[in-house]
Amino acid sequence: MKHTILITGAAGYVGTMLVRRFAAREDVECVIGLDKEPIPDLIKDEPKLVYIETNTSDEGWEAEAGKYSPNVVIHTAWQIREIYGNRPLTWKWNIDGSDRVFDFAYGTPSVTRLVHFSTVASYGAYPDNTLEHRFTEDEPFRKTDYLYAEEKRITEEHLEERFRKAPRKVPTAIVRPAAITGPRGRFTRIRFGLQAALAGQLKDSFVYRLVSLMTRFVPVTPKWLRQFIHEDDVVNLVELLALTPPKGEYEVFNICPPGDVVLGADMAAAVGKKTLLIQPWMARLPFAFLWHATRGKIPTAKGSWKGYSYPIAVDGSKLTREYGYVYQYPSLDAFRYTDGEYEQFVPEALRSHKA
Repeated sequence: MKHTILITGAAGYVGTMLVRRFAAREDVECVIGLDKEPIPDLIKDEPKLVYIETNTSDEGWEAEAGKYSPNVVIHTAWQIREIYGNRPLTWKWNIDGSDRVFDFAYGTPSVTRLVHFSTVASYGAYPDNTLEHRFTEDEPFRKTDYLYAEEKRITEEHLEERFRKAPRKVPTAIVRPAAITGPRGRFTRIRFGLQAALAGQLKDSFVYRLVSLMTRFVPVTPKWLRQFIHEDDVVNLVELLALTPPKGEYEVFNICPPGDVVLGADMAAAVGKKTLLIQPWMARLPFAFLWHATRGKIPTAKGSWKGYSYPIAVDGSKLTREYGYVYQYPSLDAFRYTDGEYEQFVPEALRSHKA
């Protein structure tokens, strides 16, 4: 059987890599890429790609995509950064857009598989979280004032409701990734983010240079940690879920490698800096200042400081138990080294490998 894959967010970090992976498969006839942004150079010459430049919340794309009778829908599209001063628009793009994708997947007869990207952030960065606890898929998402996490939580609620009411049960898999990183994310898509700030890569403007200066030391709170998943692992496991016969009708997976979490000292060592211990309130104040002073250009939106203050660590072993997936890269290796499919885009002088 030849597959036709619809990928929303095709111009994004993960979406573009998925387009390339599926288009390279002999059993894939067509990849439909949908994104509000223009087609990226990396995939513009892909002969199997049909590109629809529109927002998932806009009307009309369903008819265009439906012409190609996709059998797999992979929903990665998301406005991660809160739009400064316009939460209703952020909601429209994310919540309303996702609802349209779900309705398309469940209402289009050719679709036999839906994969939706969620997040571990929606477990909630609360002060009573511990360094030792690992959230599992059986634990509920919790309300938070961080818009990204809250909209992802609400979107999962909408998806579950639609699945429950759908007369035709399309097998659905939800993936909740830890922080995604790798050579492509770090070197070809430099944008404001944790690694870019710590590594001093924010050099596009005075404001970004100021932030890099402020992070000459790595400020860490007592319970700050991260888990990272390598971009290659993300692509590999989504390929597996999309094209392998499903084990269940409605599945949820934390996607995160096993092993040690990455602590502040580990992050500092990875970028060659020393740590500076701070308390959570000391993170909250500069986050609020930078958000309003830059009108959202630095994405330290309301509630985001909690993710830098309180831990969210997950257990990603369910995918291994149920589908046999073996993660390629531990968290710290994904954060520190440049191994992977996209290392070819990293300047040789900046490449690093585990000894």
